[in-house]
Amino acid sequence: MAEQQIFKIASIPADGVGKEVVAAGRKVLDALAEQSNGAFSFDWTEFPWGSEYYDQHGVMMDPHGLEELKGFDAILFGAVGWENVPDHVSLWGLRLNITQNFDQWANIRPVKFLPGVLSPLRKADDTELDWVVVRENSEGEYAGLGGRNLSGRGPGNEVAVQSSLFTEKGCERIIRFAFDLARTRTAKKVSSVTKSNAQQYGMVLWDEVFARVAKDYPDVTTESVLVDAMSAKFVLHPEELSVVVASNLNADILSDLGSALAGSLGLAASANLNPERRFPSMFEPVHGSAPDIAGKGISNPIGTIASAALMLDHFGLPTEARRLEAAIEATTAAGHLTRDIGGTADTNEITEAIIEALAKSLTTA
Repeated sequence: MAEQQIFKIASIPADGVGKEVVAAGRKVLDALAEQSNGAFSFDWTEFPWGSEYYDQHGVMMDPHGLEELKGFDAILFGAVGWENVPDHVSLWGLRLNITQNFDQWANIRPVKFLPGVLSPLRKADDTELDWVVVRENSEGEYAGLGGRNLSGRGPGNEVAVQSSLFTEKGCERIIRFAFDLARTRTAKKVSSVTKSNAQQYGMVLWDEVFARVAKDYPDVTTESVLVDAMSAKFVLHPEELSVVVASNLNADILSDLGSALAGSLGLAASANLNPERRFPSMFEPVHGSAPDIAGKGISNPIGTIASAALMLDHFGLPTEARRLEAAIEATTAAGHLTRDIGGTADTNEITEAIIEALAKSLTTA
């Protein structure tokens, strides 16, 4: 009998509904492990970092937290942000602190149209839509370069400078990642998104790297589209999309648009990958902490559970990842829907429905 694989996972629920959806994701993953006949299991360690931790300690995470996290195989993250901490402090103090220091440079955000979920996009009614946004996750507009100066001039005279960073290495590695991903898909196409007509230095460098790298992938169709035109294309011609690669900010915005078109941000999964595996990668839903519904037990756990499927792929368990994705589809197709997608089910009911669908898939296999 093969030795059991034990995956060490750091759990960081953080703020708001993050606590509810991470608990749901852990429950589903543990159920999947129980069904594996001892092939694998998960060893969980939960960290209390977030806005409540900030209230007590004045920081979003333990100063030695990054060193602690290095020993894990992956991180399951919830959501960050609460009214007691300015958004830029909470984001840079926790999530971006992890993604940047662990060089999680590839952010993958699939856009999935699930059965039984009504999309505001009419084309989704009779067209098969499925694409993925690949986000450069280490530099670009989120590099954190700049500063505020001249406050001594008095109110209304301060100056803020925010610089985007584009390196040839950073552009090339995310673009090659997108091309390699495209080769695994039915539609082998990469759409590159910039605003190089207005941002004539960094994004022109991106365009030049894209054109150069594309020559190494003659089997992959390409296009270069300005971000405003791509926003329209998401709505008007989404059937033409397969892999969309863009800078940190542009891909962040476009992926939210894609998730909204699929029905809700509550459905959206993501993976923050360090492809070289020098550091653990982090998996999280795209939605925020949702203070208006936090603690009510009605948040949508599908984004987190779908992120867990991406984590299974990262662990080399593609069969289990596909089973989990199929269980999500079976759950929504059966009409088990949370309030954000037109249903009445709560977080626990969706979680249990997905676990039940997993069990049924074993008996029908």
